[in-house]
Amino acid sequence: MTDETNQPRGTSAHMPDLNWSQVRETVLMLELSAVQIEAAMKDSNTSVEVLTDSFTTMAGYMRMISDTVQTLPDQGEVGVAKQNLTGVSEHVSGMVHQAIIAFQFYDKLVQRLAHVGLSLGDLSDLVADSRRLFNPAEWVGLQDKIKTKYSTREEIAMFDAVMNGMPVQEAVDKYMAEMKEKSDDIELF
Repeated sequence: MTDETNQPRGTSAHMPDLNWSQVRETVLMLELSAVQIEAAMKDSNTSVEVLTDSFTTMAGYMRMISDTVQTLPDQGEVGVAKQNLTGVSEHVSGMVHQAIIAFQFYDKLVQRLAHVGLSLGDLSDLVADSRRLFNPAEWVGLQDKIKTKYSTREEIAMFDAVMNGMPVQEAVDKYMAEMKEKSDDIELF
C-alpha cells in the first residue's frame, strides 16, 4: 500500500522527521532480521534432530547387522551372501557416517547464525541509543564483542580484513577458499 505521495505507508524514510525515524526503522529492520534467523534455526532444529536420531539409530542397526553377518560361514552360498552383505553393510555404514558428519556441519552453521543474530541485536541496541551512536568507544566495543564470537583463525582473519578495509565479498571469498582448502585436506575415512 502507498500513500498520496506514492511512498510505502508506515515508513518515514522518504520524508524523515529528523527525530531519528530512519534510525528507529533501521533498528526495527535489524531486530526483524535477527528474529527471522532465530525462527529459521528453531524451525530447522526439529527436523535435524529427527534426522540425527534416525541416522544414529541406523548406525547402531548397521553395526548389529554387520556383527551378525560376520558370524556366518565363509563357504558355499552362505559365504557368497556373507561377502555381498558385508560389502553392502560397509557401504551403508559409510553413507551413515557421511550423514553424521553433515549434521556436524549443520550444527556449526546454527552456531554461526546464532552469532549473527546476536551481533545484529548488539548493533541494533547501539544504533537505537543516540547517546551511544556517536561514541567511537561504543563502536570499538561492538567490534571487539563481535570479534570474540569468531572461533577459528580463518574467521578472525576475515573479520580483521574487513575492519582493515577489504571489501566484504572479497574477505568472504578468501575465507571460503581457505575453508575449502582446509576441508580438502581432511580425509573422512
